[in-house]
Amino acid sequence: MAQHPPLRFDPAFEVIPEDEGETQRALTEAMLAIQRKTHADTGYAHRAVHAKAHGYLRARFEVLADLPPELAQGLFASSASYDAILRFSTTPGDVLHDGVSTPRGAALKVLNVPGPRLSGSESETTQNYVLGNSPSFQIGTAKGFLRQLKPLAASTGRAEPLKKVLSGVTRTAEAALEMVGGKSATLTTLAGQAKTHLLGDSFFSQAALLHGDYFAKVALSPVSSDLVTLSGSPIDTSGHPDAIRETVQDYFRTCSAAWELRAQLATDIDAMPVEDAAAMWPEDESPYLPVARITALPQDTWSGDMREWVEDRMAFNPWMGLAAHRPLGSIMRARRPAYAAARAYRSQCNGAEISEPTGMPMT
Repeated sequence: MAQHPPLRFDPAFEVIPEDEGETQRALTEAMLAIQRKTHADTGYAHRAVHAKAHGYLRARFEVLADLPPELAQGLFASSASYDAILRFSTTPGDVLHDGVSTPRGAALKVLNVPGPRLSGSESETTQNYVLGNSPSFQIGTAKGFLRQLKPLAASTGRAEPLKKVLSGVTRTAEAALEMVGGKSATLTTLAGQAKTHLLGDSFFSQAALLHGDYFAKVALSPVSSDLVTLSGSPIDTSGHPDAIRETVQDYFRTCSAAWELRAQLATDIDAMPVEDAAAMWPEDESPYLPVARITALPQDTWSGDMREWVEDRMAFNPWMGLAAHRPLGSIMRARRPAYAAARAYRSQCNGAEISEPTGMPMT
C-alpha cells in the first residue's frame, strides 16, 4: 500500500471560483466552435475533442478480489465482472493525418454497474472513464484551459502541413527530455507525442475523482506481455494517414490484450491537490495500485457495426457513472456542461439518438 494512509475526502478540498459559470460557458462555446468547423468541413458532426478514433474493443472488466478497504470502494467494493467498451483516439477536434502527432486518449465504458448514481445519470447503468496518455493536464484549471482552447478552436481545420512541422519540432524536444528521464505534459500537448504504437501507452484520468470515502486518480496500464513490449515501439506514418488505426487493427487480428485499471489514492492535499489538474501526484508517496483487470480477445477493431454504434450513438463522459466516483476539480466540473452540449450537437446534426448502452450488440 501507499507509504502514508489515504486521505478521506473533505468537500472543502474543492474551491469553486465565483466566475466559474462564466468560464464554463466560454469553454462550452469554444468546444462547439470546433464541432461547427469540422462539421462544416466534413459534413459530419464529430466529437469536439477526441474526434479521430483508432479502434473499438469489446472487453471484459473484472474487479479484483480481496482489495484492501481503502481500494474496495464504489465500483470496486466487491469482486464482479462486467462487459466493457474501449475507444482509442487522438485528442484534437480535427481528424488529422497521423503524421501530426498529438496526444492519445482511451475512453472506457463499463456496462450494467449497480449503485447510487451521479445527478443526471440516475436512469443509466454505466461507469465512464475518459483518459489521456499523460499523468496530468498541461494546465491545471478550467480558466487556464480556456486560454489554451481558444486558439486551438480558431486553428481547427487549418494548415495541416504546418501542424506536421510543429509536431516534428516538439517531438524532437520531447525525445531529448525523455532521454534524461523527464516527460513534458506541455510539449506532449503541443504535438510532441512520439510516433509509437498506441497499444503500448498507459492512459490516465489526469484529474481526480472520488474513490468512495477517499479520492484518487486512475490509470489504465498494459500488463499482458505482448502489449508491454509495444511500449515505445515506433510506427511508420509516412504515406499512412491512419497508421495508428492500422497498427491497432493488425494487433487484434490474432492477439489478446490485458490492462489493469489502477488507482492512486491521495495521501496529502498539498502534494495532491484537487483543483490543480496539472499537479503530478508523487508516486513515491502513493503508487498506482490495481483495482480491476480489463481483457480483450482478438477481434476486428474497425468493424462497420461497432464503428457506427460507438461513433454515432455513444458518448463518453466522466459524469456518467456512480456517485462514489464523482469527478473533482474545475476542469472536471467544466466538462459537465461542455460534454452535454457537444453530445446534443452531435445527436441533432447527425440525426442519431445518443444513449448509454445496457448491453453489447450482437456480433
